[in-house]
Amino acid sequence: MNSENAKAQMRKGILEYCILLILSRSSCYASDIIRELREVELIVVEGTLYPLLTRQKNAGLLSYRWEESQQGPPRKYYELTENGRAYLTELDQSWNELVESVNRIRK
Repeated sequence: MNSENAKAQMRKGILEYCILLILSRSSCYASDIIRELREVELIVVEGTLYPLLTRQKNAGLLSYRWEESQQGPPRKYYELTENGRAYLTELDQSWNELVESVNRIRK
């Protein structure tokens, strides 16, 4: 059995949560989100990130603003809405419960 497939599915399952965690600290440009995910080895490409950001924005979890860039076209910066912060709080609770359950099984 190939463990890479299982690991990819686990990463995919927590990607939305990780994006919200990153944006909970400050507003970010998409490439900043990708960089931070890569730094912790949750490698993601733009083709994966943008649909997730759009889905989260359409769900009312994110908003964005345009900022002029000194190095090219304006950049879209994403940030959490109040609904996004409330949703993240729920995900935090679910994550903690899940980790606790898995740790109990591992013992």
